[in-house]
Amino acid sequence: MLKMARRFTLSAMDYVYIVIGCLITAVAFQVFLLPNDIVSGGITGLSIIANNLYGWTPAIFQYAVNIPLLILCFVLLGKAAGYKTILGSMLLPFYLFFLGDLTPLTTDPLLAALFGGIFTGLGLGIVFRAKATTGGTSIIVQILYQYARLQFGLSTVLVDGTVIFLALIVFDPETVMYSLISLFIISRTIDLVQLGFNRNKNIFIISDNPKEIREEVLHTLQRGVTNLGVRGGYGNTEKDMLMVVIQEREFTLLKEAVLEVDPDAFVVAMSASEVLGRGFSLHKQFNTDDTIR
Repeated sequence: MLKMARRFTLSAMDYVYIVIGCLITAVAFQVFLLPNDIVSGGITGLSIIANNLYGWTPAIFQYAVNIPLLILCFVLLGKAAGYKTILGSMLLPFYLFFLGDLTPLTTDPLLAALFGGIFTGLGLGIVFRAKATTGGTSIIVQILYQYARLQFGLSTVLVDGTVIFLALIVFDPETVMYSLISLFIISRTIDLVQLGFNRNKNIFIISDNPKEIREEVLHTLQRGVTNLGVRGGYGNTEKDMLMVVIQEREFTLLKEAVLEVDPDAFVVAMSASEVLGRGFSLHKQFNTDDTIR
């Protein structure tokens, strides 16, 4: 996975995304998370703990941790990974230097967890769409993946779990519970930014009248159809299974069209989080450069 990520170069628009995404993340940190001690994992969460314990400025703390991690990133993960990390990891604390006087928008920890999570996830999601990161613990996760052979999910849980555990030592359990709410909202918001709000469904149809259904899908719904050869388990007979990818709002129309042709048709609908191709609004996000290894 790391080798694949290194093939993707940053475009001019990617740099714009990183600048805007880091700014949104920094504002959310300053007006929601920091004033309410919402520790949502990562180096930003550690900087809140350090600020509470020792009064250390979050921006300085983040620089003090990110710079050694960046060096490790260049040494252990390679220059390509380092270049995609350096801008985000330097910009975020840079913004915090100038946003330190911002007035908190709320002192209600629940509102801070909710809106801090939304705007932090929005900012990070924009950075991730640029094929970059804000550094910090994401570097540790990548190192654990490459050298300890731990899966990304497990590595992330271990790293963020350690930060939350430290928060439990410093803050009361109620504050940590708000932090967990914020962490969940951040992850879901990142998914929305990455995948968009358009929801698609992957439909599988088994019918004794596949030709008529195929005609309905092609000419009425104007969607493509793929024929998949299958063998029925009960009668051990050969059949055609149709696969159709449609937007979620079209599912009722498809279902009615299928049942009108064959009331006994077997239909399975599954969510498709992202679809690339003609007829859908999502497009390829990456420009490859095969000269980078």
